Amino acid sequence: MGHIKLASDVGAPVEVAFRYTDNHQFVPDWAFAVAAFEPVGETDHGAGATFACTLRVGPWHPTVECEITEYRRNAVIEYTLRRRRPGKAAPADSPLAVISLRFDPLGYGRSVITSEAEYFKPPGLLGRLCSRMLHPAVQSAVRRTESQLRREIEGFHGTDLVGRIA
Repeated sequence: MGHIKLASDVGAPVEVAFRYTDNHQFVPDWAFAVAAFEPVGETDHGAGATFACTLRVGPWHPTVECEITEYRRNAVIEYTLRRRRPGKAAPADSPLAVISLRFDPLGYGRSVITSEAEYFKPPGLLGRLCSRMLHPAVQSAVRRTESQLRREIEGFHGTDLVGRIA
């Protein structure tokens, strides 16, 4: 299992940053390699909400199941990605990755978003062969996602102040 953690200063209050991130319609705008993010059940936010997440990985466009496994308003949203098989429920004990976004107030209308990703390497020989390439690829994806999320939240809030107190 691999682990990556990044934090960024955002030019918007926690409430605004969380409200933007909590809206499933905006996920393809900020999440790296996400082409579509559609609710599967009746609920589209909060713990237990499930989504069909279509990824863009070169010419390959797999769809994975994404469930919100932890949700605390204005504090945490945690997504668990699992393999999806048509007509079958994804096994709860075999996640592909767990992505957590934590929101903390910084003061002066600013906040800190901490992005954490735990990813699971493929088992066996394939896992050993891919492990050297997997960590840098996931790290790059998390950095791009964090950077784009920060820009989108600041645009949503109506400010582009990065690293300055307004």
